[in-house]
Amino acid sequence: MATVGRHGIERLAHVYPLGSRLNEAGRLEIGGCDAIELAERFGTPAYVYAEDDIRTRARAYVEAFRAHTDHFEVVYASKAFPCTAVNRLLVDEGLSCDVASGGELHLALRGGFPPERIYLHGNNKSDDELRQAIDAGVGHVVIDSFDELERLERMAPGQRVLLRVTPGIAPTTHEYITTGQVDSKFGFGLDDVPEAIDRIERLELCGLHAHLGSQIFDLAPYEKLGEVLSAMGDYPLLNLGGGLGIAYTADDEPPAIEDYVDTLMRGAPEGVTVLCEPGRSLVGNAGVTLYRVGTVKHIPGVRTYVAVDGGMSDNLRPMLYGARYEADVADRFGGEVLCTIAGKHCESGDILVRDVMLDDPRPCDVLVMPATGAYGHAMANNYNGVPRPPVIFCSDGHAREVVRRETYEDLTLRDL
Repeated sequence: MATVGRHGIERLAHVYPLGSRLNEAGRLEIGGCDAIELAERFGTPAYVYAEDDIRTRARAYVEAFRAHTDHFEVVYASKAFPCTAVNRLLVDEGLSCDVASGGELHLALRGGFPPERIYLHGNNKSDDELRQAIDAGVGHVVIDSFDELERLERMAPGQRVLLRVTPGIAPTTHEYITTGQVDSKFGFGLDDVPEAIDRIERLELCGLHAHLGSQIFDLAPYEKLGEVLSAMGDYPLLNLGGGLGIAYTADDEPPAIEDYVDTLMRGAPEGVTVLCEPGRSLVGNAGVTLYRVGTVKHIPGVRTYVAVDGGMSDNLRPMLYGARYEADVADRFGGEVLCTIAGKHCESGDILVRDVMLDDPRPCDVLVMPATGAYGHAMANNYNGVPRPPVIFCSDGHAREVVRRETYEDLTLRDL
């Protein structure tokens, strides 16, 4: 979806990266770079990000908190897009980082996050991962279970920790990405928190942490979350998690970052350092995926399939959650042909977009799918032996490859 602005140049719907446009030739530009030229230069599929979009959203979080307090920390939930290039960018913007595995910790450190600004999460941290974090000097470990608490007491006396609380609040979102309800694999239930606190003898308990889930539009549960955690005692840190939703389709209207932060602060007591863990809302709309159309198959009276050179290996979310996306031909936005965007994988369920209107799609067209900046690269896989796509950063008309495309040789590097 696009609207005509000055000089006949079209402005794009909010699912696209900030600053994106259709130029005078009707071709999509991301970060000032022509999408057709990007596809020719780097090949397809390719993840393409507008650097300035990520920076703008990071600054919006910082400024929104700063309007309320000097005691806050914006912590990038790196599972959304675990990549050293984006880590470096967010270090520059003054953010901290949360990691959910030893691998994400490795990427965060390689990306330049100071270890004291890293939070280690995870519901089943191994001894090796805990030792890796301790040796690196990670600032805080978020304790998720009694077993982990006992192991950490033995392994790392003096380690600063947070307790992850399961607050019994279920937001409105997909059940697979809800984490705050009572029936959850994450954290301590409300009745177990006092016992967990009592068991801490050799660790430094700095505060409480909770996370409600992801892709949340209704802000009311966040205010309740702050109240629930505040009632459990006075601690210097209160981590209210992340989960702010983004626009995947033009009809989606997620809350503004400022409104989200306002709600978090209303539920938090004065004088406490409030932490927030945005991931998807920092990078989701900053990225698009470029594909090349291979075949167009018309089934009269049934459906028109537009098959692209990617699919469930580069975007698993439609198959996992039934996630909805939009798509356009990169140089012919809009259209009147109802299509289904199919992947190339040997699965009938390999469908990226079930119903979308395109402009007379043809083989060799470059197709763009917006709002793929979160959990595309993170969940990418090699199903059917398909190499994973590159990651391209664009800014001021300049494009650079920050993660190269995998090769067939890469697929056999671990073979013995």
